[in-house]
Amino acid sequence: MPALDSETWRQLLLDARTHNGWIDQPVDDALLRRLYELARMGPTAMNSQPVRLVFVRSREAKERLRPTLAAGNVDKTMAAPVTAIVAYDTEFYVKLAKLAPHLPDAGKRIGGMEPDARRRMGLLSATLQGGYIILAARGLGLDCGPMGGFDADKVDAEFFPDGAWKSIYLLNLGHGDPAKLRPRAPRLDFDEACRIV
Repeated sequence: MPALDSETWRQLLLDARTHNGWIDQPVDDALLRRLYELARMGPTAMNSQPVRLVFVRSREAKERLRPTLAAGNVDKTMAAPVTAIVAYDTEFYVKLAKLAPHLPDAGKRIGGMEPDARRRMGLLSATLQGGYIILAARGLGLDCGPMGGFDADKVDAEFFPDGAWKSIYLLNLGHGDPAKLRPRAPRLDFDEACRIV
């Protein structure tokens, strides 16, 4: 597999930024569908694909989201063209018959696991998928503003009342306003964060 060119790396990671301000430009359904089609192709444990997304776009839906947000996230979320609730399905293993046909007893086996181990498996794979979603969005020309500043219990009660889906983080999507970017914060050097053993 060939390495990506430097322009692609700049778009995906090097020049991409977390956006807090947005240009008033809509994001259409076709682009959101394409975003999911790309992101779903990344690897997950046993191809379990536990991520679930709710694209909050309408004014009414944004108002339902508003009371769940930390104060510092209200204005930027209300202004974003779309806010994705990135969640995971606690019953993800039910779909393993379709997703892992090479492992015919996988759903039963995972369903019978200790609940904390099953939760960890679903949450880990869905969180990986959340990263793929950000990269896919950037690859499609969208800017992203991921956030953890919200009340997950309130989001889950409002948007997932049956209790099967659980929110992980919120992701504002659209075309960012570069005038509202802060200076890029430092990153850890290799020797501070990595070991080769």
